[in-house]
Amino acid sequence: MITMQNMAPIMFGSLVVVMLIGFPVAFSLSALGLFAGFVSIELGFFPAQYMANLPLRVFGILSNDLLLAIPFFTFMGALLERCGLAEDLLEGTGQLFGTIPGGLAYAVIIVGAILGAITGTVAASVIAMGVISLPIMMRYGYNMRLATGVIAASGTITQVIPPSLVLVVLADQLGRSVGDMYLGAIGPSIAQTLIFILYIVVLSIVKPHYMPPLPPEARTLHGWALWRKVLWGMVPSIVLIFLVLGTIFMGLATPTEAGAMGAVGAMVLAAMHKRLSWTLVRQGMESTARITAMVIFILIGSTVFSLVFQGVDGGIWIEHMLISMTGGTATGFLIVVNLFVFFLAFFLDFFEIAFIIIPLLAPVADKLGIDLVWFGVLLCVNMQTSFMHPPFGFALFYLRGIAPKEVKSSDIYLGAIPWVILQLLLVAILIFWPGMVTSWLDEKVDVDLDKVKIELPADEKAGDEPETADDELGKLLEQQIEDEKKDAPAPTPDGAKGAEDMKRADGTKGADDAKAPEATKQ
Repeated sequence: MITMQNMAPIMFGSLVVVMLIGFPVAFSLSALGLFAGFVSIELGFFPAQYMANLPLRVFGILSNDLLLAIPFFTFMGALLERCGLAEDLLEGTGQLFGTIPGGLAYAVIIVGAILGAITGTVAASVIAMGVISLPIMMRYGYNMRLATGVIAASGTITQVIPPSLVLVVLADQLGRSVGDMYLGAIGPSIAQTLIFILYIVVLSIVKPHYMPPLPPEARTLHGWALWRKVLWGMVPSIVLIFLVLGTIFMGLATPTEAGAMGAVGAMVLAAMHKRLSWTLVRQGMESTARITAMVIFILIGSTVFSLVFQGVDGGIWIEHMLISMTGGTATGFLIVVNLFVFFLAFFLDFFEIAFIIIPLLAPVADKLGIDLVWFGVLLCVNMQTSFMHPPFGFALFYLRGIAPKEVKSSDIYLGAIPWVILQLLLVAILIFWPGMVTSWLDEKVDVDLDKVKIELPADEKAGDEPETADDELGKLLEQQIEDEKKDAPAPTPDGAKGAEDMKRADGTKGADDAKAPEATKQ
């Protein structure tokens, strides 16, 4: 017999089974949600009128201006993926660092961070750098696992570096501004890049033969020609980064407006590299349409599922389960949630995790006093590992698709493991050091409502100024208090009370007034 208490676990378990079978996530969510909704109505868990909220929620999704940032940023990344920017950045930066061991690895990490800040897409970064840098690394004797690992890892940095699409989606699901999410992600993105660079530094000292410097014949650019190549790739990119992010941080533009400016800026960069054409624009529009449609369908499906799930008290079930597992502590909750998301990322895309799991976890985190911006950035850093999970990581699939045939799949998968560990290291740092996120945000002013006092200034009015209704009410209250004092009986020396003193305001006499004639007779 299905009861209200076990309906939520049945829905959650059914969802996991259906997704593991391989059905499309959006349609699985919608079908399970509608089916569970009809069953719940028949069993009396909630009235049929409850499902009337569904059209309103769907309309709210379609009319959400914030979600317009997704197609804008996607279009920007699709154009920059094909406009030759990555080639210029990698060529110049690679020759700049090519004289030292691991120079190409440094160049890949730095360029990956820059591309992440202007494209926000993993596919663009991994494919561009894989096509350009992997053959060069293979030619000059780089260790195959190191080469594939650093390319895949540098591409996944884009998930946490603003303007990441993941941060836009998390801001929408957590009810926080995109600007706050971008500001909170600055510290972790810098830390992630520095951790990767530090790993290369250590490895270049311990195993320099893994990453030899470029030979002199490979360094074709010198002096001003080299610096001009580097600046030609970096300066326009920095300008575009400021255009997109700077306007958001300064409050000059909304994320949607900044995304639109970024799309225009990407077309300008493509024109500067003499790659702008109708074919390029059409390819970018097709890629944008596919990704946007996928996101919207998943979001609508998750809305159907979550509506019914909340109707059968699924949120309470999740809350009680997580609090009992973690002992009600914020640190325990974060550790359990991150382990759960880490393993869930083996099978689900970050969009699916954001739309399905985050709405269930956010209320519990808020109740435990966890800053939701910190919580969102922490999960974003965790979800970037989903692109590096062997053997399901999308970054590994992208790299496998463009890598030469002599590159073994085992080298790609094994090469990703050290970088996954480095990403998990950042997750641990963020759990125990929230200031890396919150220090970039404006300080919140905590207001104790119990100590709030409302004081009104005394009105000083002129003698000829007309009285207000408040003044008249105050005078009536004062007059009533004086009348009650006058009506109170005054004691006499012999303990008797006169009839005239015992008269009430309404003209009647009390019990002592009735006994007054008898006292006179005595």
